[in-house]
Amino acid sequence: MQHQVHIYTDGAAKGNPGKGGYGVVMELVGTSYKKEFYEGFRLTTNNRMELLAVIVGLEKITKPNMSVLVISDSKYVVDSVEKKWVFGWEKKNFSGKKNPDLWIRFLKIYRKHQVDFKWIKGHNNHPQNERCDELAVYASGLPNLSIDAYYEKENDTLF
Repeated sequence: MQHQVHIYTDGAAKGNPGKGGYGVVMELVGTSYKKEFYEGFRLTTNNRMELLAVIVGLEKITKPNMSVLVISDSKYVVDSVEKKWVFGWEKKNFSGKKNPDLWIRFLKIYRKHQVDFKWIKGHNNHPQNERCDELAVYASGLPNLSIDAYYEKENDTLF
């Protein structure tokens, strides 16, 4: 299948949990059109940022039923979808699984397109992956970081 859009993603967390961020590079195949996105959070995990990067990339596509290739260095994300684990988790209402809020959000947007995944090794001189890593790390160091409300609520130990 010829993909219309390539989405490169990465997530980062300093401390895991700690300050985190995601980076996304999107390319319209066959053109020079490219967009980059990033956001930082004050308390989150690496896996949440890896998954959120994919979600944000897919949510940025405005036309329905696009053919998309997501390229990620996250085994957590790629294996969960490609090995169809997430669909089994969904049938069990994500009972006992981490990040159900993001997986539910992912499945909603995933089903609007034809999405394939490709895993690549991180920090292996892949230009777009390296750029996503730079964006994610940069975002995690910004002032006035966003709040990952679900994560902070689920992990509130101050009571």
